[in-house]
Amino acid sequence: MLDDSLAVVDDGHVHDVVISGGRVIDPDSHFDAVAHVGIDGDTITRISLEPLTGTTTVDAAGLVVSPGFIDILSYPTNGYGEWFKVADGVTTNLCLHGIDDTMVDFLARGERNDPPVNYGGATDQYEHRKMLGAGIGFATEAQIAELAARAEVDLTAGALGIHEQPEYTVGVTFEEMVAHGRVAARHGVPLCLHLRHSKPDPPSDQEEGIDEAIRVARETGCRIHIEHINSTGGTGRMVDAVAQVDAARAEGLSITACVYPYTFWATNAGSARFDDFRAKYGIDYGDLQVPNTPDRLTEATFRQARVDNLLTAAFAMSEEDVTDALAAPWVMLGSDAILTISHNNHPRSTGCFSRLLGVYVRERGVLDLPDALGRMTILPARLLEDISPAMARRGRIQAGAVADVTVFDPATVVDRSSIADTGVESAGIQHVMVGGRFVRRDGLNDQNERPGIPILRDPS
Repeated sequence: MLDDSLAVVDDGHVHDVVISGGRVIDPDSHFDAVAHVGIDGDTITRISLEPLTGTTTVDAAGLVVSPGFIDILSYPTNGYGEWFKVADGVTTNLCLHGIDDTMVDFLARGERNDPPVNYGGATDQYEHRKMLGAGIGFATEAQIAELAARAEVDLTAGALGIHEQPEYTVGVTFEEMVAHGRVAARHGVPLCLHLRHSKPDPPSDQEEGIDEAIRVARETGCRIHIEHINSTGGTGRMVDAVAQVDAARAEGLSITACVYPYTFWATNAGSARFDDFRAKYGIDYGDLQVPNTPDRLTEATFRQARVDNLLTAAFAMSEEDVTDALAAPWVMLGSDAILTISHNNHPRSTGCFSRLLGVYVRERGVLDLPDALGRMTILPARLLEDISPAMARRGRIQAGAVADVTVFDPATVVDRSSIADTGVESAGIQHVMVGGRFVRRDGLNDQNERPGIPILRDPS
């Protein structure tokens, strides 16, 4: 619950900012009405059905006023891609797919980038493995103990979870996953898993990957967050994958997942995921494309992409892999990407959230608008709010919440980037506030405003 004492009730009060006359949707309380939002400093102080007075007033008539979008599965800010996140409505960029560094160095890098969005993430097991010389191979018992200890150091420094990727770090054993699961349980954070198997045929491989995650949760009592379940665990079998997780949740296990609303995944061409990819995924060279280039690949161009280790997309999923996942109320949205200057990135790096709203809500009616907004606001906030006070005041439009706010046009919001042109801002995101400051106003980013703060686990 938010602190009601922060609410302003004086009808004569002049707010710093008023967002006036928009459709205010709060997925936490289910408030959904045309209303006026009063903001003072970095805090929402009043939601009113009657007009409010503000030093600055933004007319939001015909627009939706939502909590700022929380990207649960991004990558570290880089001084460039986060501005495309802003244009996609994102106010908090969380790297539960791993921070690619120690937590101390991650925070120092974030401070140097001085981002417009809030940032945080999960300690990265693979980075620690590289530091110990284990790489993607098998770790000794002593190394596993050291890996767990290093994860604990990062959690103490504010990491929000622990990330493992056994499909890529092929030497990770169940015992190593359990060791990290015990640390996660002790600190109350999620163990975030890129599952071991993505091969859709036979389906039992992916079933085993989800079952392994469930067994870790059962043995350790930790929370599990399954990363992009549409590309690992549920490809071609999403109804069964959801049933597996539902059964585990019925046991009392805490398991969630996220999805990105695209039917193609992408990873570096030199990775093990592309080993024997035609037999593994039932696709061919013509189903591959290097993002930000115009053409599908041939055998020769794929071999060159492997040599260059370029990010390469595979059109290997179906619409049902997305829509059947979204039928589960515990599935949230996560981009699994951030744009880099090369633009060799999946278009989910720039359009993930607007695509859900434009394509899956407005055009196809897969979700209604409040439900869709909940997947990108209150669900990720609830995942982390009991370990991070900063998250307990985000993902909401309520008095006492932090004024991270996204205002968009429901009639025009949509992604505009594509596999051939990945660096295009989304359409329809009109205003974005982070901590009560406009980082986007009237459809334009303001790169002089950089109010992002680190989102940390409470060490107490």
